[in-house]
Amino acid sequence: MALEQFRIDGKVALVTGGNRGIGFAIAKLFAEAGAKLMLTSRRRTPQLDELLDANPERCAWVEADLIDPKAPDAIVKETLKAFGRLDILVNNAGVAADGDFHDFDDERLAFIMDTNLIAPFRVARAAIKPMLEQGGGTIVNIGSISADVANDPQKQVAYNSSKAAVHQMTKVMAFEYGGRNIRVNALAPGYVISDMTAGGIAKPDWNRIWTENTPMGRFAHPDEMANCALFLASPASSYVTGAILTADGGYTTH
Repeated sequence: MALEQFRIDGKVALVTGGNRGIGFAIAKLFAEAGAKLMLTSRRRTPQLDELLDANPERCAWVEADLIDPKAPDAIVKETLKAFGRLDILVNNAGVAADGDFHDFDDERLAFIMDTNLIAPFRVARAAIKPMLEQGGGTIVNIGSISADVANDPQKQVAYNSSKAAVHQMTKVMAFEYGGRNIRVNALAPGYVISDMTAGGIAKPDWNRIWTENTPMGRFAHPDEMANCALFLASPASSYVTGAILTADGGYTTH
């Protein structure tokens, strides 16, 4: 059956930043699609607790601050300890910060780059090792349309630069590991209703500009991004690697 290609029954998925927003939506959908899950975040949320309680044998959580250089190896080890293998990595955890380029200080710059680029690099590096040993795997990096545009009206050059690097990292990883049965793709969301965008959505001027610049005229829901992530992680995308799947309601068409 064709729809069975979207199932990931028995696969073990590691999702960073899985406690809220896009990350939680991905975790919830992956669980529905049959996966075993290791979720990481700096803190738990009520909805995360509900997911863990509903799936005690298939879902686990480990506290992790991915800026810590030791965290990526530790969470991969915890995944292997809990489930014995690692089939899917979703590099979702990320942060954003606005500010004029000429006033963007080194501390904020380091925080953005460490969280959005260095941490995903380290997590993927740690995850690829067991994938190579077991003969394959799939990585989905969460990028952004901000990798390709200058956002309006917010000024966020550091965030945009970090996501552009994630997109390029995705392509190079796909090139290097395509012959070893490891697929690497990225999802580039547009404006999604989440904690990260809540402040901007609440500003009438920003809300208007964001929706007017989106041909579909609305914000996305996290579940819509989860659907895209499942496609990239599942056998349904078996011949897709090195791709940047843009899901932005048409924002980048102009």
